[in-house]
Amino acid sequence: MGNRKRVAERRKTPPAVLGGVIAVVVGGAGLGAYALFGGGGEDGDGTRTSSAQQAEEARTGPLSAAEVTDAAERFLTAWQQGKVSEAAEATDDPEAATALLTGYTKDARVEDVTLTAGTRTGDKVPFSVKGTVAYGDFTEPLAYDSALTVVRRAGDGEPQVAWAPSVVHPDLKDGDRLVTGEAGTPPVKALDRDGGELTTAAYPSIGLVLDGLREKYGKSAGGEAGIELRVVRGEESKKAEASDRTVLELSKGTPGTVRTTLDPKLQAAAEEQVAKKARSSVVVLRASTGEILAAANASRGFNTALQGSLAPGSTFKVLTASMLIEKGLASIDEKHPCPKYFSYGGWKFQNLDKFDIKGGTFRDSFGASCNTAFISQAPELTDDDLTKQAQQVFGLAKDDWQVGVSSFDGAVPVQKDAPMAASLIGQGGVRMNPLNMASVSATVKAGVFHQPYLVAPEVDNRTLATASRTMSPQTLSQLRELMSYTATSGTAATAMAGVSGDKGAKTGSAEVDGQKKPNGWFTAYRGDLAAAGVVQAAGHGGKTAGPIVASLLKLGDG
Repeated sequence: MGNRKRVAERRKTPPAVLGGVIAVVVGGAGLGAYALFGGGGEDGDGTRTSSAQQAEEARTGPLSAAEVTDAAERFLTAWQQGKVSEAAEATDDPEAATALLTGYTKDARVEDVTLTAGTRTGDKVPFSVKGTVAYGDFTEPLAYDSALTVVRRAGDGEPQVAWAPSVVHPDLKDGDRLVTGEAGTPPVKALDRDGGELTTAAYPSIGLVLDGLREKYGKSAGGEAGIELRVVRGEESKKAEASDRTVLELSKGTPGTVRTTLDPKLQAAAEEQVAKKARSSVVVLRASTGEILAAANASRGFNTALQGSLAPGSTFKVLTASMLIEKGLASIDEKHPCPKYFSYGGWKFQNLDKFDIKGGTFRDSFGASCNTAFISQAPELTDDDLTKQAQQVFGLAKDDWQVGVSSFDGAVPVQKDAPMAASLIGQGGVRMNPLNMASVSATVKAGVFHQPYLVAPEVDNRTLATASRTMSPQTLSQLRELMSYTATSGTAATAMAGVSGDKGAKTGSAEVDGQKKPNGWFTAYRGDLAAAGVVQAAGHGGKTAGPIVASLLKLGDG
């Protein structure tokens, strides 16, 4: 709650004055000493050079410690003093800097700014920001940390601050603004399926979901807006489906209420699981309805569970297998090729550790996750077969899911030659997230696609996505048997060993350029629960994402 008081005269905090030199407030090991006291031509190791030599090095050589601290101090001092033009000229993009720094006072209404620089690391200088946000009768202290980087200006090599919106506030991206005022969207109180309140204190990774619920339902949920400092997203951020977010609350609004489908027990367990593995995400669905029972991410900065766009690797073979069986190109107990290598479209594909299966069946190939068993069928397929299967049977990649918050419903583009073949094993242009791959397992278990949702469609009368056809009973039966075999005797067996009842699973490892280890994927079902998880840059899915998914399936009622 903001301090409700009329402030007739606000105290201004002047810059520090040392020896007649005005300077930004400085902290850390020596930052500012050079600029304040004229430190001569001393570079980072204490060696003095001539003025001519230093000037030449300043134009062409690496930045010295003194150049970095001096450039940072020029910018921070001008900003703290409210000299917007001077601060902007200390950056490599004065126009953009002027706009955002002007808005910092005019739109964000931040006053009495104190900037305290920290210890330089290379070309980067961290700093803390303290100030007061004032709007009408309301004031509230503001404090956060940021950082800047110093670069050489093109042409003359003059050290300048590399401009980025995140310098002003770490949550800002290109086109975003900080604005204080009556929130355009009232707050919401999000409830779980049992009526309990969902908070970040109880569920640490749910913050982005709460932001999304407020954005979609705030105006219709019956609440009343308060006074807030908010990040208002620009066009580029909106394209990435980023939501506006509250930075500081000056006065509380009256929240409306939105009930979700999240199960408190499963959500708490999901939070606990992702906290154990960096860059992990997981989603749990009720297969028979599509209700999202849990969604959690180790990272707080992006909702990979619902919005991620990653190659799903071999977990996507569930969908490909359904297509091959439908087309008569594979059958569970018929012989099926699994060579060490298979070339198609100019690319040479291989299996993990270059294994092969001699005289094996499609069941063997699926259970062992044989890449070439799928790639070898590429010559028999048309370029759009996989895309049609994804859209028509599994409801994916149509950009029409209405989950209740922003989500990504997958991408399976029409490709040809080698990229088409790679798509058969979840690489190429195929992109998914845990929500999508949990839905794939749910479709297999339920026998029909149910669009996942976090808020019941009856709340706002929205129309959920549908699939135009279902798998034949023969195809569905074989696919369930393949996933069951993988869960008991294949690559998923170790992770699923403690999961009882009717179960099925598929592992995956997705290679990523420039990444030493692949992203580990796992999708599975047990009873009426379906789940999927990914652990990025961690290794094989059976060992990384598998235990996360299996632990949540064990909590279901079967």
